Order: sequence, then C-alpha cells, then structure tokens
Amino acid sequence: MLRRAIIGVLAGAALVLPFAPAAQADPGVQLVTLTYDDSQAGEFKTAVAQGVSVWNSRVTSVRIVKAAAGTRANVRVIADPGWPRANLGPVRPGGSGTVWFGRQAVQQGYNVVRIAAHEFGHILGLPDNRTGRCSDLMSGSSAPVSCANAQPSSAEASRVQSNYASGFAARHNDDQAVLIVDAG
Repeated sequence: MLRRAIIGVLAGAALVLPFAPAAQADPGVQLVTLTYDDSQAGEFKTAVAQGVSVWNSRVTSVRIVKAAAGTRANVRVIADPGWPRANLGPVRPGGSGTVWFGRQAVQQGYNVVRIAAHEFGHILGLPDNRTGRCSDLMSGSSAPVSCANAQPSSAEASRVQSNYASGFAARHNDDQAVLIVDAG
C-alpha cells in the first residue's frame, strides 16, 4: 500500500514538474496551457524550444509546453523552404495553429531564435508591427538582418498577457484563417 502511494506521488510529481512556469505566476491570473508539436520542425527544434522559452519567461497567463508524443497539439511547427509564417491567434486550448519555420529567412541570415519567438508571437495573437526596431520582436524582417533580439518588448508581452488573462483567449478566432507571412 505504501509502495503504491509513493509511486503515485512520484508519478504525480513527474507530471507537474515539466509544467512549472519560468515566470512568476500572478495569483489572480488563470494559467492557460498550449502545447506544440515539433516533430516536423527539422533542424529548428532547438530554436523552437528557445523561442517558446522566451514567451514562458515573459508572460504568466499562458504557458507553452511540448506535447507528449502521440497526443494532439495546439500548435504544429513545420520546417519548409519558404518564408516563416504562422496563423494569427490567439490560439486557445482545443484550438489549433501552425508555424511554418521557413528556411528562406535563415538562409538570408535572420536569427533562428528570433524567428521562432516572433512566429509564436503570432500564435499568441500579435500581428506584425513593422517598426524597423530590433527592440520590437514583432517588427520581424523590417529590423536589420543583424538583429538577434528574441525578447518581446514590454508592450508585446503585456498584450499577450492580456490576451490570455481571463483563462482563455479573449478574442475569438475559431477558423484560424488569417495567415501572417513575414516576407522581407
């Protein structure tokens, strides 16, 4: 009996630990968890994980975690030869979106972690904002190719925080028909 209890506690801990938020959780905010599948992300799996980590460290209302093998994910990440692009969210639990991690931007010299964080910004509900400033993650390819900043600005993080603050994405986008193409 004691052995089963210990195994049960350990199994429960194994399920809880991977989802511990990196950012300090706000007790008044209900956490939304989105999952991603990087099985088709090719050589960009590490960059995708780093881009996800950026968002997990900057917002407390939504957490992005890698989906367990064989389970349905909210976000699919697919490497392809085109330009990076993504569905515009905010994606909700039970919803879906896709990030196409286009090799064309990488071949032109754009930073792979910035690309990943930028495309996940779209999934979280942020449109392009072509300011040309490296400090704005969602400025995308309007910033210089040399820009390696993968951190959202405080305004960008605040908007994502707001998108998920009520425990679900406040703006409904059921069909995920909007595709953001970040062509330079």
